[in-house]
Amino acid sequence: MNDLLTALLLGLIEGITEFLPISSTGHLLIAQHWLGARSDLFNIVIQAGAILAICLVYRQRLLALAFGLGERENREFVLKVAAAFAVTAAVGIPVRLLGWKLPETVTPVAWALILGGVWMLLAERLAERRPERGLTWTVVVLVGLAQVVAGVFPGTSRSAATIFVAMLAGLTRRPAATEFCFLVGIPTMFAASGFAFVEYLAEGGEGEDWAALAIAFAAATLTGFLAVRWLLGYIKTHRFTGFAVYRIALGAALLLGLPAGA
Repeated sequence: MNDLLTALLLGLIEGITEFLPISSTGHLLIAQHWLGARSDLFNIVIQAGAILAICLVYRQRLLALAFGLGERENREFVLKVAAAFAVTAAVGIPVRLLGWKLPETVTPVAWALILGGVWMLLAERLAERRPERGLTWTVVVLVGLAQVVAGVFPGTSRSAATIFVAMLAGLTRRPAATEFCFLVGIPTMFAASGFAFVEYLAEGGEGEDWAALAIAFAAATLTGFLAVRWLLGYIKTHRFTGFAVYRIALGAALLLGLPAGA
């Protein structure tokens, strides 16, 4: 397949799956298993394209926070977003430097999809029985840690891990949990992209197809914007059950269709 067309396809996959609780990393690894592996820089920078999409979707909310810091509620919310990011950085950077991450092969991803789907079914039902406590500091810390867990276990889904841990910790309303977790993802993924770019330069800064990367980035931004807009409307009246069933079915199909050792 033409390299630019492959990059476009991977960008579309990233944009569609980054914020749906079905694991963008898992889907990219699966796609690259057949389409050919890409560099860490490619994978993380196209995730930044999806994060740019979330900035566009939440542009009014972000502007209101930026120009409304004189209000106590806005200051507290921004502080909690920053604190969740700080937890992720404090734990995630050492984890990354130590190389603590499951192999990026299809079998672990398939199991993560299945187990994550079961977790979603159970977590949503449990969260519905818990009292609403709002955006507490417990939610903040757990969301920060959940981002690290999602990075260590490809196929987990950052959005699924963070949204459901937030709901279980007391931020039980789906739209509120989703908004906080998505906004925490903005500094997290932009920082990850910057970290990957520094690593790329430290290794010589050669070998990357910038045209392919630009196409994938643009595709991820556009489709990410559309996917988030759709999801925010969907969760107002629907549960996450459909996504959980999809994860379990996809994981099972991958396990049944894999050759030994894949």
